[in-house]
Amino acid sequence: MPSEAKPAESFVEKPKTLAELREGIISGRTKAVDLAAGYYDRIARKNPRLNAYLSLTKERALSQAARVDALAAKGEPLGVLAGIPVGIKDVLVMKGAPATAGSKILEGYRPPYDATVVSRLEAAGAVLLGKLNCDEFAMGSSNENSAYGPVRNPIDTERVPGGSSGGSAAAVAANMAVATLGSDTGGSIRQPASFCGVVGVLPTYGRVSRYGLIAFASSLDRVGPFASNVRDAATMLGVIAGHDSHDATSSEAPVPDYAAESDKPAAGLRIGIPAEYFGEGLDPEVGAGIERGIAALKAAGCTVKPVSLPHTRYAVPTYYLIATAEASANLARFDGVRYGYRSPASENLAAMYRHSRDEGFGAEVKRRILLGTYALSAGYYDAYYLKAQQVRRLLAEEFLRAFAEVDAIVTPTAPTPAFKLGEKTGDPLAMYLADIFTVTASLAGICGITVPCGTTRDGLPVGMQVLARHMNESAAFRVARAVEAAKI
Repeated sequence: MPSEAKPAESFVEKPKTLAELREGIISGRTKAVDLAAGYYDRIARKNPRLNAYLSLTKERALSQAARVDALAAKGEPLGVLAGIPVGIKDVLVMKGAPATAGSKILEGYRPPYDATVVSRLEAAGAVLLGKLNCDEFAMGSSNENSAYGPVRNPIDTERVPGGSSGGSAAAVAANMAVATLGSDTGGSIRQPASFCGVVGVLPTYGRVSRYGLIAFASSLDRVGPFASNVRDAATMLGVIAGHDSHDATSSEAPVPDYAAESDKPAAGLRIGIPAEYFGEGLDPEVGAGIERGIAALKAAGCTVKPVSLPHTRYAVPTYYLIATAEASANLARFDGVRYGYRSPASENLAAMYRHSRDEGFGAEVKRRILLGTYALSAGYYDAYYLKAQQVRRLLAEEFLRAFAEVDAIVTPTAPTPAFKLGEKTGDPLAMYLADIFTVTASLAGICGITVPCGTTRDGLPVGMQVLARHMNESAAFRVARAVEAAKI
């Protein structure tokens, strides 16, 4: 007979791992509906200050939790995420729930279908709490570009949580969800995870379906998880990964048991250290944290050696040419005709297009549309977009050569800790440089993970980025788990 149910607040106020929470639900020590209610209470207290959630899906969440409890009461087998409260970045669609992508232009849009990753989470038993704030159309490195206000970093609310998936990172850091989903185009999972002191995963391009993801740059966009620890992140990836007939770019490669893979020791793995990531612009305290992480890997039995990635210096301009070009094409569909915002100043078709897009899009989105349109225009395509694609190929080839010699590459995730709100908003180029260590993996299509690697003197988190070759997330998880175990 199950024991008397324990109040959900004890699970919420004292964070537990995914496995601990699931075991409590299976044993009857807690109820999934109580756990969800406890998280909604916490969101009600914390979110007004942090602004991580844009909307809540209580009816759907509590209905799913009740199904989990009914199965548990019958002793039926439960999914790997049974009863686990999860948040969803608002660039992923959920049937009937608002899907704003952080933009005014999608105000009022409620999609008629679920993203594949949403369906897979619920099939595994997850309880989906709501939609999380983000930079508009995932364009930003600070989560200050949202039309619905900035997200604040739970570690220091005067600082940014990183972007574009700032709400997803902040929700995990503030324990307003056990795990969340975000999207990463040039660092939008890894950088906010680093700034908020949580784990964030960039899967290999094609590893996770993009069906139901509101597109920014289709050759770069990826969906991945956030969690408070490496094993939970591995479990989440195992649920959402795999081929999807709705996404022609999704891989048919079999999905390993990432959680079990993360349990394997890192001893014997070869770790590459690229000098190009440790030069000018790297905050000394961030660099010191990464050095401690490297020392921990040596102590865990890894072999460390230098590798060279000389085209890294071209990564930021290459990324911002390709990403903006693809954004200009993808965002052409938002015109005020079929859904979303339509300007009242629409006396004719041309005026409706012009005013709806000008009033509906924020400054950063308009900047990137203009940059991308220019790069694709007649007379400039070969000089900019085509050249950027050629450099992208060189970057990818460099990584392939490096991975012939090492199993993983470790770098800082971001050049600095979380910066102050408003510190970089007046200088777009300085904001773009916050992605300098993350865009290379995005361009190459390889996988990566960021894991907490100590803090600065001010208590701000430092993140270590672990990169691995295509479809070798298992190696990245093993390395990240060794860094996590060192408790730097």
